[in-house]
Amino acid sequence: MLRKLKRFTAVICVLALVTCSMSGCGKQEGNLTTVTLNEVAHSIFYAPQYVAIELGYFEEEGIDLEVVTGFGADKTMSALVAGEADIGFMGSESSIYLYNEGADDYAVNFAQLTQRAGNFLVARENTEDFQWSDLIGKEVIGGRPGGMPEMVLEYILKLNNIDPEQDITLVQNIDFGNTSGAFAGGAGDYTVEFEPSATALEQQGAGYVVASLGVDSGYVPYTAYCAKQSYIEEHPEIIQSFTNALQKGMDYVNSHTPEEIATVIAPQFDETDVETLTMIVERYAEQDTWKENLIFEEDSFLLLENILNEAGELEEMAPYEDLVDTSYAEQAIQ
Repeated sequence: MLRKLKRFTAVICVLALVTCSMSGCGKQEGNLTTVTLNEVAHSIFYAPQYVAIELGYFEEEGIDLEVVTGFGADKTMSALVAGEADIGFMGSESSIYLYNEGADDYAVNFAQLTQRAGNFLVARENTEDFQWSDLIGKEVIGGRPGGMPEMVLEYILKLNNIDPEQDITLVQNIDFGNTSGAFAGGAGDYTVEFEPSATALEQQGAGYVVASLGVDSGYVPYTAYCAKQSYIEEHPEIIQSFTNALQKGMDYVNSHTPEEIATVIAPQFDETDVETLTMIVERYAEQDTWKENLIFEEDSFLLLENILNEAGELEEMAPYEDLVDTSYAEQAIQ
């Protein structure tokens, strides 16, 4: 565990030497301020963010948003620390790792977007009465050790009295963006996938969604927005404007139909037709994926730390009051 955290920090420290001139901070585009957001993945799971982009809510708040996909929380956090991004969107476990390694300018979470896991278990066969015990003795394509997809999977396995190390074979050496392709190519008996990859496997006839990790793990603070302390201190107005735009996106998602949401975010997912988008949005909506507000509650943070501890990834508890600032989310709903 300690070696994992040291490797994580070493990568971040090297990247931190990269000049922050690449960051969008401070650039002006007309009356808009350019802000660079590094998102952990590009997924329909994050529909409120894409609604805010497509309906112009960021522009309304004075922000010209540039979005870069990091393809993994470790890469997203590295970009944030290196100054290549102003705001990071990922699982908050990365902010805890960074804090516990003693970073001076650590990342503070200021808005929580999702309250359930957004991935699904895909099987090779269409199992109508799936039980988690069906995984015993099977090979399962999971996620990066220490990342939320993997830890939530292990959390669910333990809830079902399954030992992740002894009862199944976990494949953890496939890059985040390549797991569905590997599964379609014959690797594993099961794979854990986000949308639209899970549905794409179904449409290809390569797999079948048999379980939702979001449903079976319960409410979990899966993804949140964070920025370095220094950035928040220097640009509180940008953080507030960014949060205001997100809240507008959240309000839209919570007050419109899946069809309407799918139509709005369709430009973000050119390779997915609106009918499929609607089905995926409905799937996420039905499992209560999105919060009504962006406030990252202390109980949720403590649950996250418990999941990290259960996974053997937490050396010591990190203080909520240091790593979470709810003031911007609170202001956004007033």
